[in-house]
Amino acid sequence: MYKNVAKLNFPDKFLWGGATAANQIEGAWNVDGKGMTIEDCLPYRNIGVADFTKQFAFDSKELEEAIKSDDELKYPKRHGIDFYHHYKEDIALFAEMGFKVYRMSISWSRIFTNPDDEEPNEKGIKFYEDVFKECRKYGIEPLVTLSHYDPPVALVKKYRGWYSRKTVDLFIKYAQVCFERFGKYVKYWLTFNEVDAMLRHPVTSGGLIEDQFKDVPFEQAIYQAMHHQMIASALAVKLGHKLVPNSKIGCMMTKLLFYPYTCKPEDNMAALLRMRSIYRYVDIQALGKYPRYLIKEIKNKGYHVNMKPEDDKILAEGTVDFISFSYYMSSCMAADTTGLTMSPGNTVNGVKNPYLPASEWGWQTDASGLRYSLIEIYDRYRKPLFIVENGLGAKDELTSDGKIHDKYRMEYLQEHIRAMSDAINVDGVDLIGYTWWGCIDLISESTRQMSKRYGFIYVNLDDQGHGDYRRIKKDSFYYYKK
Repeated sequence: MYKNVAKLNFPDKFLWGGATAANQIEGAWNVDGKGMTIEDCLPYRNIGVADFTKQFAFDSKELEEAIKSDDELKYPKRHGIDFYHHYKEDIALFAEMGFKVYRMSISWSRIFTNPDDEEPNEKGIKFYEDVFKECRKYGIEPLVTLSHYDPPVALVKKYRGWYSRKTVDLFIKYAQVCFERFGKYVKYWLTFNEVDAMLRHPVTSGGLIEDQFKDVPFEQAIYQAMHHQMIASALAVKLGHKLVPNSKIGCMMTKLLFYPYTCKPEDNMAALLRMRSIYRYVDIQALGKYPRYLIKEIKNKGYHVNMKPEDDKILAEGTVDFISFSYYMSSCMAADTTGLTMSPGNTVNGVKNPYLPASEWGWQTDASGLRYSLIEIYDRYRKPLFIVENGLGAKDELTSDGKIHDKYRMEYLQEHIRAMSDAINVDGVDLIGYTWWGCIDLISESTRQMSKRYGFIYVNLDDQGHGDYRRIKKDSFYYYKK
């Protein structure tokens, strides 16, 4: 249990809210000109917690099967929670909770049915305009992610995803439409969600399918794709500042935290190097150039990343205004894991920490780790911070009288808010906002389950896609409102 060091206190203009992603909530996957994305092609697999990493296995054969199928139950991201038709109801519920900000993403394939199209899809643009207007009606500030784990399928098949430099040009064309058409509604932007994630699941982050890379080592292809996302991010930041005056554009990282398993020097070194690797691409977005250790890492592996002469200048001129991140749990790191119990986390495995509790999915909750992370990130970059994902996935029980008593979620929230307050008031961290992940139940990214619920709002839908999509307020809804 985290105990406050100082009195609970937050700035008057602190942005309280919630977060979702288009691919996990919108549904309407083939409606009003939307093109197909990779997420529309990932099947639900009833896999246990221990084997969760198998969820990310995906090949070209599975892609072709999915493209030919119109099954919405096998591919749960296709129906999501039908936010496309429920957005007015959902935003009204967010407003009732007192949201000052709503973090959401735009689906590239809803703006351009095909990334190569010259003209955008006006029906897709109208949908997002309507969403932003609805937010503004309630005084809710949209925080918009341009790319959140949903590369268009056309991009994957024609260009091998982000491996191609052509993808940078197509992304900037898409970003320009977003800035021009939505800039009057949106002040806060993020370029890529968990930009480091391509190193762990290249399919959803980069549209990279391993069997398509017979001509180059797959890991080298990932480094190349990551470089292209860095260039795209920098160009988008510069363009956004030009097209949307007074806009604030940030990056977003997966804030994983690994403690040394013991005080042995080799365990401390293992943890240090693991933590260093987490920051390597945020270093580029925040500081404007490749860190020397990343250049060494690529060279020592015998890989080569193609860069253009102007790339150094692009990166230097496209640094972000703030750093945002996800934080859910922590793990441990050991130089030798033989005989140690491993524990799953946010798309990674780590050594189980004997001092921390764990969720039903094995994630070890650690509010102190949030304060630790805030200090660590702020000391490294000295830029404003924004927690855009934090939360607890759990199985909720809908009682016979239509209630959901989720005390465990409220306790998790309370502890993490206390840790944030101390980071601000004791440690001097410049923290500007907090959005709870999955403020309304959604399809889990890591397991594609509905039963792994994060929300303050229950959506009556099961893992097989059956249900009436009713929205029901949980006990945590009223707690967050306070």
